[in-house]
Amino acid sequence: MAQKQKILIVDDDQNIAELISLYLEKECFETKIVGDGESAIREQKSWDPDLILLDIMLPGIDGYQVCREVRSGSATPIIMLSAKGEVFDKVLGLELGADDYMEKPFDSKELVARVKAVLRRYQESRPEKKETDEKTAEFPGLSINMTNYSVVRDGERIDMPPKELELLYFLASSPNHVFSREQLLDQIWGYEYIGDTRTVDVHIKRLREKLGDHENWRLATIWGVGYKFESN
Repeated sequence: MAQKQKILIVDDDQNIAELISLYLEKECFETKIVGDGESAIREQKSWDPDLILLDIMLPGIDGYQVCREVRSGSATPIIMLSAKGEVFDKVLGLELGADDYMEKPFDSKELVARVKAVLRRYQESRPEKKETDEKTAEFPGLSINMTNYSVVRDGERIDMPPKELELLYFLASSPNHVFSREQLLDQIWGYEYIGDTRTVDVHIKRLREKLGDHENWRLATIWGVGYKFESN
């Protein structure tokens, strides 16, 4: 029997946490509930979950700080949960490395769908078995390898969470091809994303900060349309 995937639920509202746990266990996930940020950081290291559902408003260390701590040493997928619906809150969560963001209250079917989609994309980006044909994109001063999950710019390895690497690889695999935000959401997130297309903007911004521009290539904005990986 295949081992169940583990979901760490971080929420100080016990009723909500138990309800989420019930939804996920019906879908054959193994769950664990913690109610504060310090416990979340500890359990992420010791229990090693496959995904974290992380509430923002927590006693002590809030969800943003937990996200920072997890991202400093792990690519474990994170879906942030919050009653806050402001664009700023969503953007901040994504900039800190969250893979998705859901507002409370949420539909149970949507929650399960997003969990499965994030896990699927994460697993596909980190293949366990060696493939005969490596999935790579090579440019002067830039190497993107989805087989060993690495990005190297001018000889220096650059760490980035799954969604950033997937987005970069997808764009670089079709140089000079323009993709709309909606197309990128569908391709990278793997399902019809119900949310703000600013998600793409946030990830592009993070990629630009890490990669910068190069004389032979850059991440270009096509105003009113979307983005492309521009190569000479």
